[in-house]
Amino acid sequence: MGKLIGYARVSTGHQNLEAQIAALQDVGCVQVFSEKISSRISDRDRPQLQAAIDALNEGDTLVIAKLDRLGRTQHEVIACLHQLQSQGRHVKTLDGLIDTAALGKMAPLVIGLLTGLAEVERDLIKARTEESIAYRRAAGLSLGGRPKTYNADQMRLVVDLRTQGHSLRRIASMSGLPLATVQRILKGAA
Repeated sequence: MGKLIGYARVSTGHQNLEAQIAALQDVGCVQVFSEKISSRISDRDRPQLQAAIDALNEGDTLVIAKLDRLGRTQHEVIACLHQLQSQGRHVKTLDGLIDTAALGKMAPLVIGLLTGLAEVERDLIKARTEESIAYRRAAGLSLGGRPKTYNADQMRLVVDLRTQGHSLRRIASMSGLPLATVQRILKGAA
C-alpha cells in the first residue's frame, strides 16, 4: 500500500484549516498540503492542490475532507478523479463518500458512472436554459443583458441629430448618452 497525502482547502481567509489538517493527520497522511483559496478558482490554478497531486506516486492515495475540495464544478472533480485513477493513484474522502483504492477494479466503473451523471446534468441544465429562453421570447419578456438607459424622446433626438449630419460623438455629447448607446439606437433605427 502506498502513502497517504492530504489536501485541505477553505474558501475564505476567516475560515479555519486546522480541523481539516488535524483530521488528515489523524488518518495517517505523511504530508498535508493546504491553502486558503476561493472555490471559484479552477483546480489548475490551486498551487497546493497541484503540489499534492504531484507528490503522489502510483499506488498512493490523495485524502481530502470532501470531494468538492478537488474542483469548483462537478466536471472538474470527475476529471481529476479520472486523471488520478488512470495514473494508478487513489482518492479517499474523510466523509466516506469515495475510496478508489477500496473499490479496486470497480473504481473505473464508479468514476465512469459519475462522468455519465455529470454529462446528464450538463444536458439538463442546457435544456432548461433553452426552454427558459424560448418561453421568455414567446412571452415578450427580457432575456437579460443591459437594460435600456434611454427613453423614446432620447431615441428621436439621436435619430434627428444624425439626419441633420452630426457625428456620433457630437450626438453623444448633445444627448448626454454614452457613445455605445447612440450607436445602438442608430443601429436599431436603420
